[in-house]
Amino acid sequence: MRELPGASLQKACRLLVVFCIIHLLAVFFYYLSGSTLTFQWSSEPSPRGPAPTRREPLAVAVLSTNLSKPDVDCPDLSPLLVGPLRIEFSQTVNLKDVAAENPEVREGGRYTPKDCKALQKVAIIIPFRNRDEHLKYWLYFLHPILQRQQLDYGVYVINQDGEETFNRAKLLNVGFTEALKEYDYDCFVFSDVDLIPMDDRNTYKCYQQPRHLSVSMDKFGFRLPYTQYFGGVSALSKEQFQNINGFPNNYWGWGGEDDDIYNRLVFKGMRISRPDAAIGKCRMIRHSRDNKNEPNPQRFNKIAQTKETMKSDGLNSLTYKVVKTEKLPLYTKLTVDIGSPKS
Repeated sequence: MRELPGASLQKACRLLVVFCIIHLLAVFFYYLSGSTLTFQWSSEPSPRGPAPTRREPLAVAVLSTNLSKPDVDCPDLSPLLVGPLRIEFSQTVNLKDVAAENPEVREGGRYTPKDCKALQKVAIIIPFRNRDEHLKYWLYFLHPILQRQQLDYGVYVINQDGEETFNRAKLLNVGFTEALKEYDYDCFVFSDVDLIPMDDRNTYKCYQQPRHLSVSMDKFGFRLPYTQYFGGVSALSKEQFQNINGFPNNYWGWGGEDDDIYNRLVFKGMRISRPDAAIGKCRMIRHSRDNKNEPNPQRFNKIAQTKETMKSDGLNSLTYKVVKTEKLPLYTKLTVDIGSPKS
């Protein structure tokens, strides 16, 4: 028996309606899943390539998020370290080239690892005046080292304004105070501008005890000049630094403040930790003594009085004025007026 044309058309319409309903349900479910994905995408591209499109599978979107925003702590010893380094000062350094070679360093000399969460937030404080060539070498060598050490760090150059006698320790106090106004640093590395580490395993970070990092300098034949020496490059946690009331403010001219700092640590029951002498090697940029930084004739008398003066001379008596703040590509430069010696 032949089927009437109207019945065939009606059957075809029913099948078409069923097909459309199934299609709409499938599309609705697919886009509903897609809208859930959008809440898990990273706002940054994955290191493996561009960010996933709206229709990528859920697993791909989750993978992108984990890579772009790491929540894993960096290891205590970075796997990026290379060990002994060849440090020479014969080449010409151009800071524009240095900035181009370190694209991950942000304005003001700030850097944060992307592949893991840094264990410490480190402010590197450099006391400074009229040492531009030395600073170029420091930035050239140290930025790659600090990045390989996987530190969340910032570089602060504290420039003493005017022509008064240089005061290294007071500038370090200023650097500590000003850096904390910008970021919640928990570790502070105090470094002379003319010292470069010769091994990147000498990590610029803080330890349970105050850390002396420039253990063996070429200036001293790669050995400590004396056991109590704490000059050059040192690291103190925020708590350690505050516990000794910072550094002394009354050492004008060269010498003495390092021994005063050592005494402060000892009087507060702390001891000095150091890396192995081979790892703690440093090279110094040779230079003649700066003007207005002659040896301090009062330094020995002042060192003998540390136990009495440390309670009133330090962070709690610090006075200064910030003259100028410059956020440069590789560092933050703070020009400060720290006054003059008391007559």
